[in-house]
Amino acid sequence: MTEDTSNKSNGRRVMRPTLKPRDLLTEQPEWHGVWTAQIITLLPDAFPGMLGQSLTGKALRENLWALRTINLRDFGIGKHKNVDDTPAGGGAGMVLRADVLDEAIQTAGSTARGNMPLIYLSPRGKRFDQAMAREWASYDGVTLLCGRFEGVDQRVLDAYRIQEVSLGDFVMTGGELAAQAMLDATIRLLPGVLGNAESIEEESHSNGLLEHPQYTRPAEWRGRTIPEVLMSGHHGNIEKWRREQAEEITKDRRPDMWEKFGGS
Repeated sequence: MTEDTSNKSNGRRVMRPTLKPRDLLTEQPEWHGVWTAQIITLLPDAFPGMLGQSLTGKALRENLWALRTINLRDFGIGKHKNVDDTPAGGGAGMVLRADVLDEAIQTAGSTARGNMPLIYLSPRGKRFDQAMAREWASYDGVTLLCGRFEGVDQRVLDAYRIQEVSLGDFVMTGGELAAQAMLDATIRLLPGVLGNAESIEEESHSNGLLEHPQYTRPAEWRGRTIPEVLMSGHHGNIEKWRREQAEEITKDRRPDMWEKFGGS
């Protein structure tokens, strides 16, 4: 179910009177319901985007998770609803204002519940990975702050102790696409979304290795055949082959993962 910042919700809320920056992540209102993603963004129409398609979209419609967008422009200053200003000390670009962000974060806090951390999508943050996706899936939800322009006023990150997370070692025009990618990786781990827990355990990164090659019909295509072991019906040999393939691929393509896995 997709929601805006009105008083609608998937469940009942118990409101506390005030929120302070330092305790926003621990003393939150309780919003009883499903795993929830809140997105603070200048582009609310970008959501659900791809999250509204395929299995994540089906899960959204079936209320296996919920989405709320918070439009940063609603908290803009003056007639033109300005949300940014020039960098202190000079320089190119614009920076999202602390006072504007503060209002949006307070609004997000008023509808958050339980363990629902506030995260800023930033190229200088800790890199997102499968382990982090599993951690997010164990929460009651997440609130993601999508940056734009040159970023956000550092004082907001410090005041709210916001965790910074990066999709990878590259720079994007904003956090919205990164948010969708991270949420897709997380939501598919929620109970009932994929419907096959075994497939999650076997895929890349789940056990520290990249996934083995996959094949399906036809048995022969352009002179290329499916490896004989996969057609043998011998489950022990198939499992052994898949493990060997996963190890070889990881060693060749991701030596960093292979070293972390403990390979030699």
